[in-house]
Amino acid sequence: MKRILYIAAAIVLASCSKSTAEQLAEAAKTLTVQCTPEVLTVLNDTVRAKISVNYPAGYFSKNAQVVVTPYVVYEGGQMPLPPFRFQGENVKDNNKVVPSTGGSVREEIVFPFMSGMEKSRLELRSTVFADGQVLQVPVIKVADGCINLVKWAKKVGEYNYKSDNYQSVVLTKAEGQILYDVNSANVKSSELSGNSIKTLQRAIAEGQESDRITVKGTKIISYASPEGGEELNDKLSEERSNSAQKAWGKIAKDVEAGSTEVHSVGQDWEGFKDAVENSDLADKDLILRVLSMYSDPAVRESEIKNLSQVYTEIKDNVFPELRRSRFITEMEYQNYTDADLQRLLNRKRLYLVDEEGLLRLASLTDSLELKQTLYRAAADRMGSERGRYNLGITLMEKGAPVAAEVYFDRLKDQSDKDLLNVRGVIALGNDELDKAADYFQKSGTKIANQNLGIVYLLKGDYIQAGKYLEGTNSRNEAIAAIYNGKYDYAINVLEGHNCPVSYYLRAVASARKGDAAGVKKYLDAAAQKAPKFKEKASKDIEFEGFEF
Repeated sequence: MKRILYIAAAIVLASCSKSTAEQLAEAAKTLTVQCTPEVLTVLNDTVRAKISVNYPAGYFSKNAQVVVTPYVVYEGGQMPLPPFRFQGENVKDNNKVVPSTGGSVREEIVFPFMSGMEKSRLELRSTVFADGQVLQVPVIKVADGCINLVKWAKKVGEYNYKSDNYQSVVLTKAEGQILYDVNSANVKSSELSGNSIKTLQRAIAEGQESDRITVKGTKIISYASPEGGEELNDKLSEERSNSAQKAWGKIAKDVEAGSTEVHSVGQDWEGFKDAVENSDLADKDLILRVLSMYSDPAVRESEIKNLSQVYTEIKDNVFPELRRSRFITEMEYQNYTDADLQRLLNRKRLYLVDEEGLLRLASLTDSLELKQTLYRAAADRMGSERGRYNLGITLMEKGAPVAAEVYFDRLKDQSDKDLLNVRGVIALGNDELDKAADYFQKSGTKIANQNLGIVYLLKGDYIQAGKYLEGTNSRNEAIAAIYNGKYDYAINVLEGHNCPVSYYLRAVASARKGDAAGVKKYLDAAAQKAPKFKEKASKDIEFEGFEF
């Protein structure tokens, strides 16, 4: 915004014998002052602007001093800002020197936004001192103000509860196994009456007695230890699968065990690897290295046999456990329904509910007090990290972020993405925008990115704000779009939003694109919701020149 500049003209004319208004006006014709932005804008409750003047040689007297005081004039008052002081080259003072050879003067103004400044103006009031004369320079308006769309922004970040992993149907397994002698597929009677098989039979029987458990079927998987060659062991494994299938008929004769699947694996290298890893063998790292280096079974067996000092121990303690057939029975457990969980809560029988059940039950209530009780139970009884995090979230919901951080600080994983996001929300609430942005960027979740859009909006980086808020269909997205000149987009974003603020913002977007009918339409709609918005509009620079 360029204005005729009386200030610099006065600096010249202050040393002249004639200092009439006509002389001032004549000298000022070739000088301009520029304010950026042209219409003052509020950012985080603060207004900033830069004023610059370019003038040619000979305009500033070497003996002149000038004091320029910016004033914000608005309904209900005026606010003087800190003055700028300039001096000519011959003046002995500590102000900014303006050479007689010409140059530029640039200054920045900063002031807090106050109610009533929605429609205001920025003026410069100047006094020139030169050669014993004092001259009051005519007031010049350099900018209008103040655009304050951000005041309508939602400045509170979003966060989320940790979800439960509750399953309505839980798949469970019960397992037993029988062992064979070396190079044998015969099932010994002692194996059928051993603890492993008895435990499996007991689990199947209990499942059949329960209304909540359904036995689905059993997999019979047979193996051979990796000794004696691949061909021999494949055949032996097959024979063991046949004998195990016959043995299963005896094991499951008194129960309904469902369908049966029979598999033969052959040499059990995976089982061998697991057994070695969990053993106390002195050279187990060397054995595992052999397994990783060679894939051919014959080479593996040969290399392991070369480890003569440890091979005897392998034969005695590892191979016998790999000569086996496994019986894996799959069952479905019908978990508590939501109604069942509620009944257990009402009957004070939460001791029957596991961690996932407590988290599910907490998600079913709107009561923050009950949520806290359930999450505390999960955290205290089961050491639930999600319960502890969610307990902190309930305190966030209550507006107690300091208390919430006590629980957040106790979490083991301080790099958890949801935790980083909520720490960003706390920083945002404390107006620590840089700190909040850092947390949101480290989190990187969808909700954290949307929160990052709020930070950019409050910082005045509207392009980035629009990027991170895109698709949220929120008031904040619409505000960023208006700042970015996407007026139709902003109006579309707010379709379906029926609060007075949303109608008001649509009126702003309409005004920006010169749509007088749209201004009236949306301001009328806002006023129907809340009559005060018509009065607000009359004092808003956004609607300067519009009738409504």
